[in-house]
Amino acid sequence: MATAAAPPGPPPTGPPEAAGAEFEHLVLDFLAYLEFERGLSRNTLEAYRSDLLQLGAYLSARGVSALAAEHGDLAAFLSELAEGGDDRPAASPATLQRKAACLRSFYRHLRREQVMDRDPTADLRGPRRSQRLPHVLTRDEVARLLRTPRGTEPAALRDRALLELMYACGLRASEAIGLELADLDLQEAVLRARGKGSKERVVPVGRPAVSALRAYLARGRPRLAGHGAEHKLFLNLRGGPLSRQGLYKIIQGHARAVGLDGRMSPHTLRHTFATHLLAGGCDLRTLQEMLGHADIATTQIYTHLSADRLREVYFDAHPRGRRGRRSAA
Repeated sequence: MATAAAPPGPPPTGPPEAAGAEFEHLVLDFLAYLEFERGLSRNTLEAYRSDLLQLGAYLSARGVSALAAEHGDLAAFLSELAEGGDDRPAASPATLQRKAACLRSFYRHLRREQVMDRDPTADLRGPRRSQRLPHVLTRDEVARLLRTPRGTEPAALRDRALLELMYACGLRASEAIGLELADLDLQEAVLRARGKGSKERVVPVGRPAVSALRAYLARGRPRLAGHGAEHKLFLNLRGGPLSRQGLYKIIQGHARAVGLDGRMSPHTLRHTFATHLLAGGCDLRTLQEMLGHADIATTQIYTHLSADRLREVYFDAHPRGRRGRRSAA
């Protein structure tokens, strides 16, 4: 694993040689456990590695071994990050939550492996995160967006299939660009998505998305692929796999064309998929399965979105609702 640049925080003066080697060994063992036994993504592993290097540098500067750290040492580490300093900004609540989760997971692993007989993170908590509801498109905005890729050129057929599929299935950006030809079953109108931690799920595909995919596979993808043998479903103009950056540019370009620039990201279609399903009567457990959420608490944010949307529709559509809103204002 490549050595990362020193993370922000106290200067990485490093522990004594033996202690430093021990800490590095513990971190590598923990990351191997996360990768091979829990199947976490490379991005998550890099984030956890950076967090632990930052902790190691902090403890080393204070002459504290990671195995001797107490709850107060770890709380002070998070507190210093929250306050920031002259050479670094204060960490956001979301970042502190992630770092606290990383520390809890690390020390629980050490205790489980009997490296330690106690857990200094038992009562360690990051700051409470403010829950910001994600932006969701209206049905009319979705329709305008999906109509944007016009024509029969390979790129237009690809973009139409991509947008239809992301809205039809609530795919993450990584799931969309990771799809392979073998993941599609257009006869049964389903696909296999690989979510976080390489977990697979089967998601139904609506008829407009199936139609757009058939057109792309028949008249668009073969021209993009040329004589290549690429297995990924969505290709760039050079015939290689579509990248995350390429996906973002496609969505932003079409959003800009219909006046949605600044309000759209690949995840917006996922949020919109979930909210529209709930508004249409889908139950929360089924939605959890289709989104690939490990915890239903993550899915519950969409109940708030649906409630807000119901109020909006009521006040816009009901004669007494409109009058009541004006008088309340």
